[in-house]
This record gives sequence, C-alpha cells and structure tokens, in this order.
Amino acid sequence: MASDFTVFEEQRNREAAMRNFQLPGRSTAHALHGLAATSSPLASLEAVAVLRAGGNAVDAAVTAAAVLCITEPHMTGIGGDCFALIGHGDGTVHGLNASGRSAMAADGDWLKRAKLDGIDPDSAHAITVPGAVDGWQTLLDRFGTMTLAQALEPAIRLAETGAPVLPRVAFDWAQTAERLDADEGGRLHLLPRGRAPRAGEVMRYPALAKSLRLIAKQGRDGFYGDIAKDIVDYIKPQGSLLTLDDFARTKAEWVEPISMVMAAHEIIELPPNGQGVTALIAINVLRNLDLQAHAPDSAERIHLESEAMRLAWLYRNRHVGDSDAIDMATSDLISEKMGKKLAGLVSARRAMGEPEGLPSRPKSDTVYLSVVDKDRLAVSFINSLYYSFGSGRTTPKTGITLQNRGACFVTEPGHPNCIGPGKRPLHTLMPGMIKKGAKISHSFGVMGGAYQPMGHLSVVANRLLYGMDVQEAVDFPRHFPLDGVLWLEAGVRASVAEALERKGHKVARAEEPLGGGQMIEIDKETGTLAGGSDSRKDGLALGY
Repeated sequence: MASDFTVFEEQRNREAAMRNFQLPGRSTAHALHGLAATSSPLASLEAVAVLRAGGNAVDAAVTAAAVLCITEPHMTGIGGDCFALIGHGDGTVHGLNASGRSAMAADGDWLKRAKLDGIDPDSAHAITVPGAVDGWQTLLDRFGTMTLAQALEPAIRLAETGAPVLPRVAFDWAQTAERLDADEGGRLHLLPRGRAPRAGEVMRYPALAKSLRLIAKQGRDGFYGDIAKDIVDYIKPQGSLLTLDDFARTKAEWVEPISMVMAAHEIIELPPNGQGVTALIAINVLRNLDLQAHAPDSAERIHLESEAMRLAWLYRNRHVGDSDAIDMATSDLISEKMGKKLAGLVSARRAMGEPEGLPSRPKSDTVYLSVVDKDRLAVSFINSLYYSFGSGRTTPKTGITLQNRGACFVTEPGHPNCIGPGKRPLHTLMPGMIKKGAKISHSFGVMGGAYQPMGHLSVVANRLLYGMDVQEAVDFPRHFPLDGVLWLEAGVRASVAEALERKGHKVARAEEPLGGGQMIEIDKETGTLAGGSDSRKDGLALGY
C-alpha cells in the first residue's frame, strides 16, 4: 500500500503534456503578465482588460463574476453565494466564505409545526440570504485596488446593451423554461419572447442593470437595504421567513483553508460548510491505494476513485454543515487514521454496496473562474444560484434571481445540517488551489453541484499524477458514482464500462456533461502562466 502518490519525473510530465494535434482538442493558453479562465468569453475578456489596465487578480475576478451574471444567468447571479481562495506570491492563502444564512425565524418550534420531510428546492424556504454582493465587497476592500462600482461597470454595460446567448447556455436555458414560466419575474425578465432564448439571440436585463447601478452607487448596503426590501416583499407572501434583519446581518467570513498532500503537492480547499473536505477525504483514501499503477482511462482507476468518493460522500452527509454546528472535527475527517480505515473498506476487484445516507443527485448550476496577475496573486473563485435559475423566482421589480441553497438543509433535529435560525447550509461550492513547496502552483475549480468533489479529485490526479496539461486535465472524460449508479460520460470507452460492470458497478451513460472547470498553472521554471477552460462550457482561458 502506497503512503502517497509517486511523483512522476519532470521530463515525463512535460512530454505527457504535449497533446496530439491530429485529434480534436484545444491548446493551453499561455501568458507572461496575467491570465483569466472563465466559462464565458466575455467574462475572460473583461477580466484581462482589468489586468491590462493595472488592476489585480481580485479586481479582475469580481469583474468577471459580475459579467457572468449577465452571460450565464442560469448559473449565477447577485441573488446567490460565493466562495474564494486568495493565493499570494509568497504562498500565503486566505479563504473567504460568503454563503448566506437561513431566517432567524427558522427555529425548532417552526420546524416542528411545519412537519417538513425536507426543504423542497422549489419552496420559498429554500431561499437563503444571498451572500455574493457582500463577498465581492469584502474581497475588494481587503485585497482589491478597484471600487465595487468600477468592477460592476462592464456587467452594467452588458445588462443594458445586451449580450448574445452562447450555445451551452441556450441548451441549459431551454430545459428550465417551464419552471421560469411559473414565476412572474421569470416570465418578464428571462422569457421575454415567451420562450427560452436561442444561441446567438441577444438578451438584455434593464431591471438588473438598474439594481447593479444602485449597488455601484451605494456599495453592498444598496443590496442589503432597498433591494433587500423588494426581495422580502416579493417572497414573504410565498411563505418565506426571511426579513430585512436577516439581510442586514449578512457578513462574509474569512476562514482558514484545509489541505491534503497528493503527489508531493498540497491540495487546498475551504472548510465546512463547503464540501471541499469531501475531496480531501477521498484523496486521503487514495493515498493508501495504488492508483498510480493504473492507466488514466482504465476501469481500475475509475473504480478506485469512485469507491473512495462513495465513502467520502457518506461522511460528508453525516457530518458536514454550518461550521458552528458540525459534530466531527475536520481534522479527524482527513486524519491519517481515517484514510487508512476507509481504504481498508475498498476492494480492488469488487464494488462495494451503496453506502447508506447518500441523497439523490440534485441538478445544480455554478460558475467557477480563476485569475492570476503579474505579481502572481491568484484567485480561485466560485459563484452560484445552486439549481438552474436557483429557486426559479426572479423579483419583477429588481430583476434578481434568487438562489435555493436552503434545499441543502436536512430537517432531522440534531443533525449538523438541520435547518435552524441563522444557519448556513451544507454548500456544494468549493474553489481549489495547489501549492508545490512554499509557492502556489495551480488555481483551479470544477463546477457541477454534487459532482464538484469528484471533479477536484479527478482533475488534480489528471494533472499531478498522469501529467496531463491543464487543458487536458479539465477536458478528460469523467465519471461519478451516485444514486447507486456509476455515471460515465460519452468519452469513457465501452470496454471500460464493461470492465466496470464486471466489478459489480451499475453503469449508465451521463445524460449531460459532468460539470465544467478552469485551471491555471504558475510555471516557476519558465516564469509563465498556462490556462485551461473546460470544453463542456462556452468559455476560454485568455492572457497577455
């Protein structure tokens, strides 16, 4: 049993990183001074424009996040939450948790009276206070050089003049049209032609532009004041418990990142209430298994990763919730003892039965972006509404689509993630970062709700263990064990699927791509940056 992954020789890494130019694919983006990787070309372009004008990576990341609210409105918005890792040139990493909370009125007495079996994603109770705007302001105040008004200017311009709908966005939008049609604001702002927009059609958001202008003028108080009143007035008649006081007390929190060693690199995640610990639990299991002996596209690799993730998910669902309520220390979840214990449950030849406590896979949507500047300040940033268009509710007056993060709560009294007054739910968002020695080597993230820990595990293994370049690492065919099924993307060979079935896995083809992702590498040897943007989305990596 290996105690850690074998580190490939540098020469082998570099040779493996050269793709076959006779096959479909995309080259990595390379730059000297700054690079941004997002899921939308306009967001990457605006981020690089900020860098070229003298702004830093934090300025560029907030600018891009705001633009993504216009170009990918089903994935993200100012009615959602955000998380970030900020890596400095000296290797110091800061973590920001800007996830919102439930209503203070959501106490035990209310829960007992409500007799809920769970929090329905379409219920008004699934709407938690949006934390994104406060998070953006907090990031800029501490590490940025621009004002929030300056960072919002490109998004305001696009909201007013319009932005063309991209192919993947149009594909996703069409699947949510019926849900949007049931909401007054959804019909008004998101189905202006009475249907979902098609690729290439221009969408404008005048009400949202007006809201962004108010925030630009008043800062985060503009959102948590006048705009919050409009939100509360709209959702209260629908059963929401949220009040203006709940919005007013919203405050992003600086947190200490957590980490795990893989292939002589330190994989860095945020602590609960995010699910970054889930990826680290799985990595810890694989440190005790001989993953490096198997080819990257082999059934054996997929089997071991999937078994490790099944166990990690079990512990996530038992123990992860608001950091003030968790009942097992994060250090214990990722301890050496825990890794060895869980690895002992994995058979190389046979799939385990589906562990208890695994919920069904939610259909969720997220944007992830990464920016690195000339000073090698790195930002790993993720912003989301959770489900596609969040709660399906958009305020008619202010044009803000509200998240449904409260659907991640459970209603079992005593559980760390049980809904309660002013609590943050278990969160799927998890930006990632990697250090080699004392310095930041990669900023990365994978979108896709519940898939994200699996994505982090696979993408990091692709780059660090199998020597793929950052573009290949995010593009490589994916797999995901959930709902008692091992879901495989179309890129996984049929012979591999058959081999997995022989190991006892129930295999099915994923109906849609598994997530998306971005990755930027800081190459200390050449002094350059290399970026990759997932081909499952519409975006690109761009630098100068």
